[in-house]
Amino acid sequence: MKNFVFKSALIFVAAFIVLLSPFLFYVVGYNEYAALFKFGKIVSVSDNPGIKIKIPGVHTVQYITKRLHLYDIPRSGVITKDKKSMIADNYVTWRVVDPVKYIQTLNAIEARARERIEAAVYNAVKNVISSMTQDEVIEARGGRLSTEIAEASNSDIGMYGIAIVQTEIKALDLPNDNKAAVYERMISERQNIAASFTAEGSSEAQKIRNRTDREAAVKLAGAKQSADVIIADGEVQYMRILQSAYDTPEKAEFYNFLRSLDALKKSFAGKGEKIIMLDKNSEIGKMIYGFGE
Repeated sequence: MKNFVFKSALIFVAAFIVLLSPFLFYVVGYNEYAALFKFGKIVSVSDNPGIKIKIPGVHTVQYITKRLHLYDIPRSGVITKDKKSMIADNYVTWRVVDPVKYIQTLNAIEARARERIEAAVYNAVKNVISSMTQDEVIEARGGRLSTEIAEASNSDIGMYGIAIVQTEIKALDLPNDNKAAVYERMISERQNIAASFTAEGSSEAQKIRNRTDREAAVKLAGAKQSADVIIADGEVQYMRILQSAYDTPEKAEFYNFLRSLDALKKSFAGKGEKIIMLDKNSEIGKMIYGFGE
């Protein structure tokens, strides 16, 4: 009988504990925060999974997820540094990093968090893009532009206990009403730049040609002058050699004799009979007449 009563008491106590467990314990799950309130004031925040104790009627618990949130930011118009309109369409991923601030400032309401994020990202996009020209914005699309927008956004929303993990620009386009005009202007600007580069290149090429022609003319003149000097020097040397070779009467006579023979040889060149009129006082005449005597 005593055993029966004891077992019944244990069962009663166990059943009582089971019935009261939702009021005595709370469970912190994986990837979430659990904020413990005492009469409406936060007394602790736990992010370690497990079973925790609370006092019924005194404590209340609020759960906040640690998971990553995705928010698609509405499209917005921005103006670049060179006063050109663009349409930015981007999204962000964010999460709660300080549950106390999140609760105190936004009452842990996700819709309010999205409102703050939207305002912060819009301001960041506007400020970042307005500091760049349209060409610079297009060049910075991707990593650099996204990083700058994320940094600027986080500086505005840190007070709410949330942080933007990543920003990505899905589209960065021109307004539909002036897209064609902007494209035409961009094409015209590129053509003007190309024409300017072409003109500069042609001018530089002409300068190079003129400089090359001038240098070539100077070198040719110098070469001709050197050649004339060399020729003149050669002729001087030639005359000096001749003078030294025939500087006596005997040598001069022999030289005139050889010259006469060369002239006679040239006179007999060619076909047909040749008649040569000679002065008997010429060197050849003297030679022929001398043979006849």
